[in-house]
Amino acid sequence: MAQPLAREVVEEIAKQYGVCIRPVPLRRQDILTGQVEVIDVPCGATLDSRCPPCAKRNRQLRRAQCREGWHLESEPVNTPDEADDYQRHLVELRADAQAWRDEVEKAGGDTTDLDAAIEDLDEEINRAGMRGNVLGRTSGKRSRSTKRRQDAPDLPKRQMTRATLGRTFTGLDGKVYRPSMFVTLTLPSYGRVLEGAPLDPDRYDYARAARDALHFSKLVDRFVQNLRPSPGPRTPTN
Repeated sequence: MAQPLAREVVEEIAKQYGVCIRPVPLRRQDILTGQVEVIDVPCGATLDSRCPPCAKRNRQLRRAQCREGWHLESEPVNTPDEADDYQRHLVELRADAQAWRDEVEKAGGDTTDLDAAIEDLDEEINRAGMRGNVLGRTSGKRSRSTKRRQDAPDLPKRQMTRATLGRTFTGLDGKVYRPSMFVTLTLPSYGRVLEGAPLDPDRYDYARAARDALHFSKLVDRFVQNLRPSPGPRTPTN
């Protein structure tokens, strides 16, 4: 009994190297090849009692957001740089390759080699310092309704300012403060889970878990809609 448990030793080593001790296994399937694999995703805990490495990582992220977001003293510059000659050459070559590929496909030929060349060009375009895809959006844009419910009471409104900086307050000692706030939405527990499986399947609330999974996105949308009329400055996005 005096010998240490192997599992506890593994957890201590994981904490030492900043590895999640409660990873969530997810099943991922390639829709083209049918290959199935299980990957471990960090649990993303915010409390040290659950997973100290994830909690530490989240605290560092929140500090970085405070330092680089609300606590900025000037508006961030988001003007893209001008494209250089090599970047323009890659985009022109990509357009020619797409035109050749369309001609071959229209003629009923094999486009395997051209598809591989186009894929290599897309990777080279990203490596050259350009963002996004030259084809733009290839799938339909997902839109969500922002209409408020008619039976909901009216909320107080504040004029939206065209800025991303938070308000500042000067204390009695002359020090300037720029407060910020983080809101966390947490669902209740459905039962204890170990390695992705309930410890007590008979007491695990499967119905409530499924119901929350189906309606969680709508609840978040409603929360944002209710919160939208209140803030003064436009919140920055990361």
